Amino acid sequence: MKQFLYVCAWMLVLTSCGTKKVASSGKTNNQQDLAYIQTFHNAMRYKVKGQTNEAIQAFDSCLTIRPGDDAAAFGLSQCYLQLDNKTKAAEYTEMASKLDPNNIWYTQELGYMYYNQGKFTEAEKCFAKMVKAQPTNVDWLFAHSEILKRLGRQTDAINALNKMEDQLGVLPDLSIQKFELYVSLKQDEKGIAEIQKAREVYPDDLGLIGTLVDYYFSKREIAKAQSMLVELVKNDPSNARANLALGDLYYRQMNKPEAYKYFKAAFEGMGIDIDTKMSVLLEMYEKQVVVDKELIELADLLIASYPNDAKGYSVKGDLLLRNNQKEEALVAYKEALKHEDGKFPIWNQVLILEYELMKFEDLYKDARACSALFPTISSVQLLYTIACVQLDHFQEAIDAADMGKDLVVNDPATESEFYAQKGDALFGLKRYQEGAEAYDKALAISPSNSLTKNNYAMRLALANMDLAKAERLINEVLDGKSNQAPYVDTKGMILFKQGKFKQALEQFTIADELDKENKNYIEHMGDAFFKLGDTAKALELWKKALTLGSKNKLLTKKIQSKTYVDPEY
Repeated sequence: MKQFLYVCAWMLVLTSCGTKKVASSGKTNNQQDLAYIQTFHNAMRYKVKGQTNEAIQAFDSCLTIRPGDDAAAFGLSQCYLQLDNKTKAAEYTEMASKLDPNNIWYTQELGYMYYNQGKFTEAEKCFAKMVKAQPTNVDWLFAHSEILKRLGRQTDAINALNKMEDQLGVLPDLSIQKFELYVSLKQDEKGIAEIQKAREVYPDDLGLIGTLVDYYFSKREIAKAQSMLVELVKNDPSNARANLALGDLYYRQMNKPEAYKYFKAAFEGMGIDIDTKMSVLLEMYEKQVVVDKELIELADLLIASYPNDAKGYSVKGDLLLRNNQKEEALVAYKEALKHEDGKFPIWNQVLILEYELMKFEDLYKDARACSALFPTISSVQLLYTIACVQLDHFQEAIDAADMGKDLVVNDPATESEFYAQKGDALFGLKRYQEGAEAYDKALAISPSNSLTKNNYAMRLALANMDLAKAERLINEVLDGKSNQAPYVDTKGMILFKQGKFKQALEQFTIADELDKENKNYIEHMGDAFFKLGDTAKALELWKKALTLGSKNKLLTKKIQSKTYVDPEY
């Protein structure tokens, strides 16, 4: 509640008090009266000029001359209030009121002072006196009702509000306050009657409608609440919270078309922040196995409202990823990083998607950028190492792997993978023995890792090195996993290097059946057909592999020369 410094009233107080004191003395020109008047006038001048400390000294002198002077005491209370010395201000306000208990302005100041101090019992006595003196003063009536409410005297507070209503007529705010008081007294019907009476005068008032909405929700009278919400939205279409609540009701009733209509209005309206909108999206995301397109449209509305906030792009990425729209999800996540590059979960999604989508150029660039921001996260270093291997940056991959494995703590699988990637890079540099040693370390750490065994076997086969070991490794992998095309293809490659071309073709054909239109398996089938003497079929398959996007540099040479070209491994 505000502090009241009634300047006009203050001047009236001083005038009336000063006149009274002079008249009562019977001596208007004696030395004491002249000293008082001069000192009082000095105090007033100091106060007006903002020389508060000098004013206090002068008012103190006035009280020395006239110890019972209420005007000087009140002047001191105002000065101490300006200095924010509430203790002294209260002391002199009480003194002034006691010295002149009939001065209503002192009583007012004392009442507000007590209120601000939380002394509601003392404040109520002051305001009761004030409204008795001026029963039509609506400011005092309102303050009195607030104090009565604080004291738990709800019925008396309602009576005070009724007196205000007699002066001002029916007002929505007053009716809502009376409603709340009646509800606290468990007289709900009287409270509702107050709201309905006010709605006869203000049928479209949003506060009155919203009060009933909240009340019916609190009582779990959902049908009534929903009816009032419809009315509220009708009268205030841009009320985001009302639209949001109505959308939620329809969503719970499995009426998605209506739900999304109101959710859309909520996301386009005013009154709810980005975090509230985010929570709505995430709550529905958690409940949907396949995300509704309307939910993604809501994410777009969120982005439109907050185009420079990463949250909208991030949640859109989550929604798209749930629908396996990986390319679109990646775009959303990367847009999020433009606005907030310090969130590792977003970086993590970007790097994983780039790896899954085989966007190794992007992975190389982004993993390196991410590792600069989060240099101690081993998974980032691993993805960076993988990108280096895939792009034939073999020495860089070896350095990255050596650095990455030192970051690993209690994670054998990740440590093993660093050694495997280092092995790949060493094979790429034709440092075959070192590569085999790195792969052996990887398998020593994680001996059951099928992918590592497969890759090791393939590297040995391509290097035409220790094919017996390669065959043993791939047979261990295929034991129980014979329906996975990459492993079958590796078995075919080992047989091919062993000169068992017919058996190799059988394996390549099985791999092709398991994964149709795979350019690598088709090229391998062409190699086997060539070795079996069917050049026409080989050319047909090589050309098909080329049209499917094979980037094998030797493939073009095979087609142009119409002969098999062995990799220079």
